[in-house]
Amino acid sequence: MMQLDQWKCPAPEEVQEGGDAAWEVRIREIQGNLLVASVIQVVLGGTGMVGLLLRFIGPVTIAPTIALIGMGFTSAVTDFAEKHWGVAAFTAAMVLLFSLWLGKLRVPVPSYSKENGCHLTRFPVFIVVSVLLAVGLGWLLCLILTVSDALPTNSTEPAYRARTDISLNVVNTAPWFKFPYPFQFGMPTVSLAGFFGMFLATMSSILESMGDYYAAARVSGAPPPPQHAVNRGIAIEGLSSVISGMIGAGHATTSYSGNVAAIAVTRIASRRVFQVAGVILVLLGVLTKFGAVMTLIPDPVIGGLNAVLLGTLIAVGIATLHFVDMNSPRNVTVIGLTFMLGLAIPQWVNAKPGRINTGDEKADQVLMVLLGTPMFVGGLLGAILDNLAPGTGEERGFTKFQQKMTSHTGPLTEQQKADEQSDVALTYDLPLVSACLRRIRCCAYVPFLPSFKGFFAPKSEKDENEKPVAANGKAVGYENQTYEGDSL
Repeated sequence: MMQLDQWKCPAPEEVQEGGDAAWEVRIREIQGNLLVASVIQVVLGGTGMVGLLLRFIGPVTIAPTIALIGMGFTSAVTDFAEKHWGVAAFTAAMVLLFSLWLGKLRVPVPSYSKENGCHLTRFPVFIVVSVLLAVGLGWLLCLILTVSDALPTNSTEPAYRARTDISLNVVNTAPWFKFPYPFQFGMPTVSLAGFFGMFLATMSSILESMGDYYAAARVSGAPPPPQHAVNRGIAIEGLSSVISGMIGAGHATTSYSGNVAAIAVTRIASRRVFQVAGVILVLLGVLTKFGAVMTLIPDPVIGGLNAVLLGTLIAVGIATLHFVDMNSPRNVTVIGLTFMLGLAIPQWVNAKPGRINTGDEKADQVLMVLLGTPMFVGGLLGAILDNLAPGTGEERGFTKFQQKMTSHTGPLTEQQKADEQSDVALTYDLPLVSACLRRIRCCAYVPFLPSFKGFFAPKSEKDENEKPVAANGKAVGYENQTYEGDSL
């Protein structure tokens, strides 16, 4: 949206303190459009309409969508790294060094457990904190170059953005604490063109998030998410976006694909880690000084980091194609055309504003947002071609993809099926309440609850699947039964 003429950054004289400055009018319109589009996203996820799309989206669609996310952000690498290619290369090299060469090196660190008390344990420090170490060393290098006056002081030179002192005024003027509150910039406004732009961007985000869920499961070694988990994830993203719109963040909240790449690099996929990280982020978000300090990170350091993370993300997407028969001319044609047009069309649209001219300004804005997003163009094209072109389920990758990424190559025994059902339940069930939800028959029809088995499942299948599955793979009855350990 920012590439449209009406949304370009205002002139310096339009930026002022107090009053209805240009940015305040724009942020209120963005808030209103975001709120309405996000409410629709909550409805799409909560009613299960998003889950229905999974019947038509397979590896041929998901792989280009994920890969195009990383490919579409190549400018995010070059725009930051070009400020100082040496620093960017150093940061990227440090990430590779820690994650690839030193990843298996376990360093003795102090630890504590109830069984052994205080003791030393060997921990893979380098691979766990490879990103933080690389950023820290890149930042330190820029600090040394800044103190030694090796970097230019003229703001017009690109290498100036590698200095660590150009945003010190932000740190000095930022308050220590500030809590964002709803509608702090005034009541939001809504425009038809802005809503359509936000809505189409929301649909693109939904498709991206669905790809992120499968990518995260793949790099984490977890079973693919079932329908109820996807529905719940999209609904919660919509709810988070509603909160973002209320407080005036200026953008929606979505699953960030770079985090999937970070999981692949650091090999950390523990939910407890991410829950603690979420709490820390909330606290640091209130601590305004911390956010101000983060603005001191030089641009080339971010560029070098993005080169590794986004490159890994592209590889994660392409790796999804191992489910697909790549000897099939059908698949080769569909995937190749999806990648080509997924890159070419957005590049053509964004290269020169005004290239889309239908005679209706609102329609032009909608098409600019839609066709200027690589993952939307590639994902939509891949889904259409994959469903229209003749092909078997095995050829399209659905057969292997729906085997939950297990090592089984032949027909599954009843015990193996039960074990896989147990793995899915352990991964995607809601803690503490799932057993109770399965006892309530009507919960089987709520699309975002773990007891949901799909709109098109036969009644007998639903009744059978409503029985909770224990860790040993055996169904646990309802009457006079207790659940063992953490089976659900």
